[in-house]
Amino acid sequence: MAIGRSKVVVVGTGAVGAAVAFDIVMNHVCDDLILIDINKEKSWAEATDLQHSLGYSGSKMKVKNGEYEECKDADLIVIAAALLYITGQTRLDMIEKAAGIMEGIVPPIMKSGFNGIIVVITNPVDVISYYVHKLSGLPANKIIGTGTALDSARLKYHLADTMNVDPQSVHALCMGEHGDSQIIPWSQVTVGGKKFLDILNDNKVRLESFDINSVSEDIKMIAYRIVNAKGATTFGIAATTVQIIKAVLRDENKVIPVSVMLNGEYGEKDIYAGVPAVLNGQGVKELVEYHLSDDEMIELKKSIDVIRDCNGKLKL
Repeated sequence: MAIGRSKVVVVGTGAVGAAVAFDIVMNHVCDDLILIDINKEKSWAEATDLQHSLGYSGSKMKVKNGEYEECKDADLIVIAAALLYITGQTRLDMIEKAAGIMEGIVPPIMKSGFNGIIVVITNPVDVISYYVHKLSGLPANKIIGTGTALDSARLKYHLADTMNVDPQSVHALCMGEHGDSQIIPWSQVTVGGKKFLDILNDNKVRLESFDINSVSEDIKMIAYRIVNAKGATTFGIAATTVQIIKAVLRDENKVIPVSVMLNGEYGEKDIYAGVPAVLNGQGVKELVEYHLSDDEMIELKKSIDVIRDCNGKLKL
């Protein structure tokens, strides 16, 4: 009897793609991992380095560099190809070149006969996820952008540190654009099941220095500080991406705030934006629609309008 093997392909082996591949190997997320890059020496080097790490892991994984033809029977593909960050840029400034990169990646993936799930990391991720959906012809539930998942992890860590609790006791997320217009729906944030706004009100002395607006700005801007210092964010986005991959490959029905197609949720249609979604073997099973405050809904729509304006620059 043939034994099925799970297969993941990572396209783009720069700092982010290599970090994702390493996290996949360390967590034995799949059985077969293929690395693809326009720079074949780089993908070979990363694959070979990862192969050597298996000697101490006890894992039966197989890792190698490959070609687009090998996407045919992949369960999931991660698109991590990206541009080098230029100081002063926002994610939205990368749109035209990022779209050009997708035009060189998505058609050969689809030509292989691929029919699995695609996870998009490339920024601006909401716009590029929409573009990958259009280029691929795959149904929207099969195209998932990492969206605000990493921003949400940053927020959870910050609040857990503030409250001195385990991050898993914090329910918090960012929504909208993975970028400067993202919002934090504070009405939905809880710690230990208690609304964080109530915690602030009940602990005015202890938390007198906590400023919602300042925290919101810090969560937006921290990525720029990291990139300016080390060239790219790597560990956070790798861990985030692997959580998404595991939710899909293991059919976990896990809620993660990712960039997905809206079909009437939050009053929006035909656009990718960061919202909580249930992820499983289908890709996106369904979206979670929160009852936001009036002010939060206004800010979310402003953020989605920013994404929509950028979508207008795509050649669709």
